[in-house]
Amino acid sequence: MKIVKKYPDGVFSWIDLTTTDIAAAQAFYAGLFGWEVDEQPVGDSGVNYTNFRLNGYTVAGGGQMMPDMLAAGVPSNWMPYVNTDDIEATAARATAAGGVVFMPPMAVMDAGSMAFLQDPSGAAFGLWQPGNHIGAQVVNQPNALVWNELQTRDTEAAGAFYKQVFGWGQRTNDGYTMWDQDGRVQCGGLPLDPAWGDAVPSNWLTYFMVEDVDATAARLGELGGTAVHGPVDIEGMGRMMVAQDPQGATFAVIRFNGPVDEPPGEVEEVG
Repeated sequence: MKIVKKYPDGVFSWIDLTTTDIAAAQAFYAGLFGWEVDEQPVGDSGVNYTNFRLNGYTVAGGGQMMPDMLAAGVPSNWMPYVNTDDIEATAARATAAGGVVFMPPMAVMDAGSMAFLQDPSGAAFGLWQPGNHIGAQVVNQPNALVWNELQTRDTEAAGAFYKQVFGWGQRTNDGYTMWDQDGRVQCGGLPLDPAWGDAVPSNWLTYFMVEDVDATAARLGELGGTAVHGPVDIEGMGRMMVAQDPQGATFAVIRFNGPVDEPPGEVEEVG
């Protein structure tokens, strides 16, 4: 297993789940991906936070949705975070580029600092400046984060925004956009289908790597989840499925036909 020790600036480094039922979500993802559940109190706030782990190493986080969000009807969701070494400066660039900072940078004890943003097309994402918590230690390996995909109503505006904020390079082929950081492709994007109407907002979709999409689809159903799209083959790429957990959070799973990029940044091999 390869463990990330430090992420480069401007790449996705963390994902976490905000859910209407954290206990049910813990059971679901433990069953689907074999994740271990490590729930810890957040200081003396009375709130707990879950670190999901593989072989003791972090893969994702999760927490119970706050009562005001529940009352407002906010759906369960996965949130991706981009690593930054200066969260205040990054948030300022996002505002200058036409984005919205809807939760300003705040310290999370000694773990690091976080902020929530929205790009000009309406897609939400987070920023993470690491302290003791570097982000996901396991990525680009089975049952862990491998890709994030922007589904947007304005690819051009989104591309300009992410270039200004993070310096991402961009190339588009057959309607699919890929963004790179310092030459390393790390996420993609595509236009939302107009046939979906306004019901689906611009969003970032998180992909988890699996070894067998069909077996994952079978477990998904047994655990109370729903296949939204697929399993389906993607020519020249692999096989994938878009799914929802029992609380309604959307994510995707994928098996690639060929090798997967190494985890980014400083990496150590263990085990």
